[in-house]
Amino acid sequence: MRHRDAGRKFGRNSTHRNAMFRNMVTSLLDHGRIKTTEPKAKELRRFVEKTITRGISVHELVAKPVETRSKDEQALVVHAYRMAARLVRTRGALDKLFKEVAPRFKDRHGGYTRIVKIAPRAGDGAPMAIIELV
Repeated sequence: MRHRDAGRKFGRNSTHRNAMFRNMVTSLLDHGRIKTTEPKAKELRRFVEKTITRGISVHELVAKPVETRSKDEQALVVHAYRMAARLVRTRGALDKLFKEVAPRFKDRHGGYTRIVKIAPRAGDGAPMAIIELV
């Protein structure tokens, strides 16, 4: 039984699944929108929302010049960067998260992504969707 077992498996082992979602989070932050299957988009939403929330939590500190931050503030920024770096693969996407995406959503409490269903995939009829940042 799968009681309280959250998350879809997608026929992959855990390391493959984690790598897939890390790549998808990075691509979504880089490009703003990606096209994938509907179940993957719904599952990806969990990871992206948490990552953006992490960025929002310190967006004001990131905007301050490094010289003016206290040691405690700098520690919070470094911690947030490291926690987000667990999911975001490239430095460019990580910087974009903290400097562009997080300030854009600072007044929003969740719901940073939108999933739009599109036509099924031609090859196997899989339901497709576009997931994008709002």
